[in-house]
Amino acid sequence: MQDVSLGNVFRFTWQAAILWAVYRGSCWFVEAVGLPLPGNVVGVVTLFTLLCLGVVKLEHVSHAADFLLRHLVFFFVPITVGLMDWGAVFKEYWLELSTAVVVSSLLPFWLVGALTQWLHRRGKPCDI
Repeated sequence: MQDVSLGNVFRFTWQAAILWAVYRGSCWFVEAVGLPLPGNVVGVVTLFTLLCLGVVKLEHVSHAADFLLRHLVFFFVPITVGLMDWGAVFKEYWLELSTAVVVSSLLPFWLVGALTQWLHRRGKPCDI
């Protein structure tokens, strides 16, 4: 069992506040500039950039990020329950939906694999 001390609660709260600030700042930026991207996508890119540049250290967000990733499945429960109302749509368009799921799953795997092999052939490892 994990130690739930006041220090751990404060650390989690502070780290969650950092993650939330990056998310909210990215949403604000997307809205202000009018980018055709979701704020959370820009937030992930922003957080990645901040981590790569050393502006934000991994230790500054790791506790909260690990907690959120461990419990990620709970964020999908409302979506899954909501999909139960769409049974007729799934029954009517099962072939199109299945094709879209398979293609959108396999295409990124193929692209990342091809890019990785191309980078290794050039002698540049994927370390960022």
